[in-house]
Amino acid sequence: MVRRLVRLYAGLVLYGASLALMVRADLGLGPWDVFHQGVSGHTGLTIGTVVIITGAAVLLLWIPLRERPGLGTVSNVIVVGLAMDATLALMPEPAVLAVRAPLLVGSVVLNGAATGLYITARFGPGPRDGLMTGLHRVTGRSVRLVRTGIEVAALATGFLLGGTVGAGTVLYALAIGPLSQFFLRVFGTPAGGTDDGRDGSGGDPAGGFGNGSADRPQGRRRRRAILRP
Repeated sequence: MVRRLVRLYAGLVLYGASLALMVRADLGLGPWDVFHQGVSGHTGLTIGTVVIITGAAVLLLWIPLRERPGLGTVSNVIVVGLAMDATLALMPEPAVLAVRAPLLVGSVVLNGAATGLYITARFGPGPRDGLMTGLHRVTGRSVRLVRTGIEVAALATGFLLGGTVGAGTVLYALAIGPLSQFFLRVFGTPAGGTDDGRDGSGGDPAGGFGNGSADRPQGRRRRRAILRP
């Protein structure tokens, strides 16, 4: 349990830091962060605060979808935004492209590693991932189609609000899937954990607060769908 908690919070802090590094590179952001940056520019709120508010709003959409949040879900809403703002406050914005380009590449790789860390902790999906899997289950559409629809909507809205779209947006879109898949295999299942729902995550192998064996097949199918490249 201690190792899983360390993995969860290390992953979330690094995830927030990686998003901040992409902002500092100023070469384009991932779809959701284009949206976050656009809202931030219009409201005067820090981008980390917008991340937190958006995560909480998305979490409310779980209610009609009957998704179950876990510790990792709630932690994701709070920790990522705080880590993002803290990193932005500590790191100055580089002026030259020779620094910004490697910073962009490093931030995308770090984002993939952070994703592998917090997902393999198995304390529940992030709010946006839960929205994706909930819509997949309710609509019957493929995970890939649902995910694409959500990300395109976030990207288009963020772009209209003035968020930064560029080479980093394309790099993130192309690289984050393979990188996440790679780091999920690297980190694997935490030591001491099992896949039978008795490792402290509450029953659901995907990490939510489930209630036993009846939810295991659905959890396994959902996890396979999420991890499918």
